[in-house]
Amino acid sequence: MTPRRTFLKSIAATLVVPSFPSLLTAQEAKLAAPTRMGFIYIPNGVNLDLWRPKGGSGKDYAMSPTLEPLAGLRDHFSVMRGLDCEKAEANGDGAGDHARANATFLTGCQAKKTAGADVRLGESVDQIAAREVGSNTRLASLELSTDPARSSGNCDSGYSCAYQFNLAWINETTPAPAERDPRLVFEKMFGSGNEKEDARRRAYRKSILDFVMNDAKRMQQRMGSTDRGKMEEYLTAVRDVEQRIERAEKFRKEVPEDRRPDGIPDGYGEHIRMMFDLMHLAFHTDTTRVSTFLLAHDGSNRTFPEIGVQAAHHELSHHRSNPQTLETIGKIDRFYVEQLAYFLKKMKDTPDGEGGGSLLDHSMIVYGGGIADGNRHNHDDVPILLAGKGNGTLAPGRLIEAPKGTPLTNLYLSLLDRMGVKARRIGDSTGVFDKV
Repeated sequence: MTPRRTFLKSIAATLVVPSFPSLLTAQEAKLAAPTRMGFIYIPNGVNLDLWRPKGGSGKDYAMSPTLEPLAGLRDHFSVMRGLDCEKAEANGDGAGDHARANATFLTGCQAKKTAGADVRLGESVDQIAAREVGSNTRLASLELSTDPARSSGNCDSGYSCAYQFNLAWINETTPAPAERDPRLVFEKMFGSGNEKEDARRRAYRKSILDFVMNDAKRMQQRMGSTDRGKMEEYLTAVRDVEQRIERAEKFRKEVPEDRRPDGIPDGYGEHIRMMFDLMHLAFHTDTTRVSTFLLAHDGSNRTFPEIGVQAAHHELSHHRSNPQTLETIGKIDRFYVEQLAYFLKKMKDTPDGEGGGSLLDHSMIVYGGGIADGNRHNHDDVPILLAGKGNGTLAPGRLIEAPKGTPLTNLYLSLLDRMGVKARRIGDSTGVFDKV
């Protein structure tokens, strides 16, 4: 049997660390700040009156009430107008807008209407990117959610649950399932890759960091003072996420595996932020350069007791122009934006690479959904924010108007190009959107 300490050190050796300029050759330093790409999905549409900017254009647009939590990050994101998810329309297939909205958002493809195993959609933009750049990192892509995985069954008017609970699609018949349990995401990122070995380490109740610190200290001796501080910050960040996961797991009960509660926080906001912390760590450590996060599936009937909303989100989205219901929808929209602001600030506050700049400066983050108004179920001019500077290739801080009828996938073609990924087409795209 492998000695206990040797086993634990072998687990720790898999911990991925960021690039530190003082340890790189000149050639390596030029490559120290890769471009990252992230997609974050919000369900059920928004209160458009509170979401959309109130007047102005370009850099002089007036911040809307829903987007106010992002005011301090104004120069780091743009508000997009006029982008459509046309393949989420019925187009002869009848009801099922929520399933189609999820399915189309990253693929630009019309989902085959089936509740059986014969699903058909298309490759999503994140997986196109992962196929090209994924060989450079431990994980080609990272898929996150707050919902349990579902890949079969009838979820929305004759559409398979696979469409509604998956954003990422490897090909037209295969979704890339998302993970909702922070512990499992953490182990995927920093564990040994062997589930039994990682379970043994957890049984020893030892942190990965406990067995990497000596190596880290030796590495710090060869670093400049700036990088030594960065290493301390990095190790602290990993430790913080791990400890928060452990706190969330303390209240697990020993029950049969198929009935065991998930190791996730009780609060929805804390769950979202923990997953955002993991996405941040994945980008920071170059564990992956491509990630998606399904905040909740379209059609979600989640409630929001943290902000005093006891009614179900999907039911509220059918507001029938009721002022009180619209106000409540606005509270939910703002709640989600507050979580985004938390993530983007963390990205902005993280230095990245030899040439200066932050992790957010070197990223392209799309936030939005495939439905504009939840009452009308319309898929034109959907709510979209684009954050980050894409390694100097994006000019954020603006209201950007797209010509009427512009597919959202045109924006994605533009982002792929900035990542060095050449793609002729994504779903219903008609060309590169070059105004970003």
